[in-house]
Amino acid sequence: MAIQRATQHSVSSTNIADLLERVLDKGIVIAGDIRVSLVNVELLTIQLRLVICSVDKAQEMGIDWWANNPCFTPTDSQDTIADTLGRIEQRLDKLEGTTVG
Repeated sequence: MAIQRATQHSVSSTNIADLLERVLDKGIVIAGDIRVSLVNVELLTIQLRLVICSVDKAQEMGIDWWANNPCFTPTDSQDTIADTLGRIEQRLDKLEGTTVG
């Protein structure tokens, strides 16, 4: 008597949104070094480090360079920029006034 067994296939699929959510939640680090040498003399070394994660995860890891970067914070108001331009114009007027033309 032959015993028949059913074959079961497990198909689990992960869509790109689930994968992206998992990567951003856990984080991923890609690291690599490139070295250029000629006759055993190292001419160039490039170290690459790439961290891909969410902002919350980055802050948990202590990475928050954008918090104090003036390019990403609105601390430079229009008044500060106007004051700087005013000082530059005063210096320019002073330099132009001293030159003999």
